Amino acid sequence: QQITVSLDVTVAPGQPWGGVVRQGRTLRLIDCEGRQAVDFLCYTAADPAERYNAPNTIKIAGTLYLTRGHSLYSDLARPLMYISEDTYGRHDTIGGCCSAASNLVLYGVKNCPGCRENLLQALASFGLGRKDLVPNLNFFMPVALEANGGMAIARGDSPPGSFVDLRAETDVLVVLSNCPQINNPCNDYHPTPVRVIVWEPCSPRSPTGRDR
Repeated sequence: QQITVSLDVTVAPGQPWGGVVRQGRTLRLIDCEGRQAVDFLCYTAADPAERYNAPNTIKIAGTLYLTRGHSLYSDLARPLMYISEDTYGRHDTIGGCCSAASNLVLYGVKNCPGCRENLLQALASFGLGRKDLVPNLNFFMPVALEANGGMAIARGDSPPGSFVDLRAETDVLVVLSNCPQINNPCNDYHPTPVRVIVWEPCSPRSPTGRDR
């Protein structure tokens, strides 16, 4: 299949990114060196009050781990993005994002910003803020669940080059944090770059060269 790439950027370790992905285009996230968590949110671009909703996504998928064939649903239970390809297979829906506050409570580390601060920075570029921040999805981040309901963030285990493709079902605003966490093992204590690519299938053309 021939494609047209409209964006190809590398997000440095610990940095945020945000942008609009148009309906029908695919966003690919690549874990370049492996073992790197990516905190992720998406919103309806035309009305960001409609945004990713973890409970709806989990209930409709019937699992806490997302992979190919699952959709990310909004608070109005409408699909925002569809996972069309995935080489990892166990993306977390419940761990949420790290933050300066949680790093202090959990690890006793002061002045250590995390993904919450990154997501807020990315949202600010689009006129959004704290009231627009909701529980997020974590790509490539393993969270271990126990039969008694216990959970823990496990050591990052995604192989280098792991990727996930998300097709926009409507125009969506995407914000993400290339997680800077070094106080728990989600990044194997070593944050690394991720690559963000946006692409779409080429338009079929008639023999005259004009779009059909």
